[in-house]
Amino acid sequence: MAIPILVLALLAAAESPSKQPITVTGHAWAPFISPMGEPFRPRTRTDDTLSLWFDRADTNRDGAITPDEMRADAERFFASLDANGDKEIDPEELVKYEWEVAPDVQLMSKTRLAPSDSTEGREKRREEDLAALDDDDDFSRRRGKRPKKGNLEGAARYGLLNLPEPVAAADADFNRGVSLEEFRIAATARFELLDASKQGRLTLPQLQEVRTAHLVGGKLRLKKDAPDRRIGSALPPGN
Repeated sequence: MAIPILVLALLAAAESPSKQPITVTGHAWAPFISPMGEPFRPRTRTDDTLSLWFDRADTNRDGAITPDEMRADAERFFASLDANGDKEIDPEELVKYEWEVAPDVQLMSKTRLAPSDSTEGREKRREEDLAALDDDDDFSRRRGKRPKKGNLEGAARYGLLNLPEPVAAADADFNRGVSLEEFRIAATARFELLDASKQGRLTLPQLQEVRTAHLVGGKLRLKKDAPDRRIGSALPPGN
């Protein structure tokens, strides 16, 4: 059953009075995916999943997330993915994230299994992904692929930034693993992207506005040749 997430009538009216109001809807199974890739799923039809993440990240309950809180939240989530405790999310742990923790991030929406699909089919696809670990180039290429400008894919459809796979995108040196330090650095960079006004803090109303603009901006309007700053680290030359 679809549930309303954001009603954008005012935004639509401001853009063009002749246009009908825009309503962004989601599904009861669809999560909010945090800037670092953690899924927050609704427990009831009225749950605000963005607020669920915000309340967890705002550890001192002052109504704002600071860079330190953003990094601390990233470290908490990192620890949950680092199953062997070696301070790195390795390729196998990445596969587990993509198939078990947040299957919503999978890029191929035409072939991605729906929540109602069989566990047998899901396990078969997961085994295929694990088999791909033997092919470094293929594995890295599939996880490093950037979306086309304005297109929302993978986790970008459920979050605040245009990052189809937020965990793998933190792999700054492209060695097929994400270190704790890389994850911390990514958290800082993503905070800065969200903090467009450079106030050093993010409030829930601010993030709600960002989410609205992000979802409506599935067809992002950019000035000619302007860079899309919402997209993560670029691939090395030649990729």
